Amino acid sequence: MYVKKSLLFALTLVLLAAVSVMAAVPRPTNQLRVAVDRIIEVLRDKDLSRDQVLQEVSNLVRNKFDFWAMSQRTLGKNWRKATEEEKQQFVRLFAQLLEDTYRGRLKAYTYNDEHVEYIGERINGTRAIVDTIVVTNKEIPVSYKMRLKGEEWLVYDVIIEEVSLIANYRNSYGEIVADEGFQGLLARMEVKIKELAENSNQDQKGSGENVPKPQGNNAP
Repeated sequence: MYVKKSLLFALTLVLLAAVSVMAAVPRPTNQLRVAVDRIIEVLRDKDLSRDQVLQEVSNLVRNKFDFWAMSQRTLGKNWRKATEEEKQQFVRLFAQLLEDTYRGRLKAYTYNDEHVEYIGERINGTRAIVDTIVVTNKEIPVSYKMRLKGEEWLVYDVIIEEVSLIANYRNSYGEIVADEGFQGLLARMEVKIKELAENSNQDQKGSGENVPKPQGNNAP
């Protein structure tokens, strides 16, 4: 009986410690709001050049997104089959591809007083979903799937109008791996990144803007 009570007491202490740690960590909505508000501030700042806007948003996104977790979920069963070197290469290329894609969109973006409303959050241990609405000329539902890493809630998927970013990539990448193997997927990603860079250079020549190449390939 004494042993059982001791084990129960020890378990209670562990649970209380875990609750205390969770209570000390800011809620996912609060952390996400800080990052999103900062991005909006950058987009609003007319004193920043387009290059500065791109670089600042890039830094904010890389600090708030968990590209390793995103890569795992994007590849699914193929992640477990990949070698450590292939995993590292995929994370690097995937982060670069996402960055280059939104950089291209930001170049053509004009801020029109959009704002974000936070309508709820669901927390399950170290996982959370934050639901928002982006208000422009219409309302666009956007949900962020996040996981707790240390004391930081990091995004590992974005769901826009019920369409998951990760699911989209998982479907297309799964087909490529099945047909061409993992190395075939990596080769295709490198080609796509090169194409985006070439398009960026053409836009730069056409507009006269000095658009820098994406900075760094190390995913967090």
